[in-house]
Amino acid sequence: MNLKGHLLIAFFISLVSLIGFTIVVIFINDKKIIDFDSDIISIVQGWENPLLTSIMKFFTFIGGAPFVIGLSIVLVVFLYKVLKHRLELILFIAAVAGSAVINQVLKQVFHRVRPDLHRLIDIVGYSFPSGHAMNAFTVYGILTFLLWRHISKKWERTLLILFSIFFIFAIGISRIYLGVHFPSDIIGGYFASAFWLATIIWFFQYYKEKQYNRNRTIQHKP
Repeated sequence: MNLKGHLLIAFFISLVSLIGFTIVVIFINDKKIIDFDSDIISIVQGWENPLLTSIMKFFTFIGGAPFVIGLSIVLVVFLYKVLKHRLELILFIAAVAGSAVINQVLKQVFHRVRPDLHRLIDIVGYSFPSGHAMNAFTVYGILTFLLWRHISKKWERTLLILFSIFFIFAIGISRIYLGVHFPSDIIGGYFASAFWLATIIWFFQYYKEKQYNRNRTIQHKP
């Protein structure tokens, strides 16, 4: 696929994500999503048992800031020292750091109080959008993008996508199960992160193509 096709896909994803996020915000403000949130919370928390609670706490841990920061440091070192992909390193850092900043800004804008129904863990701070959902979508999303570029086999790419989807979904569900987020917090977090990722990848793709064309022009000069 050419540059125009890649940029069009990135733009489409960012637009759809922005629209989706806006719709969620409208529903929350108009209190039209209360029944949806309550129904999903009842279903998910109805699964409660000691083993599943331990599993959900694990997924919440790997979606939290300490683990994400540790994983990011490992990946930064790997990209810089092993693969020598310095531009991709910048993309990864910008994606993760930008997502964290956007999440905190949005939380302060919306000031949504967390659900107070049946919490299994203690937590403070505002609820919307979910930081764990944004962390998961951003980290596994950008990893999928970066690794996809270096994987040629179809089954490996399929496995990569399924792996990322599983962890993104599991981390989001864990927050609902543990009673610290509304489902709409998770959905809003996914949309916000998708918008940010699509936008930053758009600029990455555009820059890479321009850099490639510039180098090719220099090489062909007499």
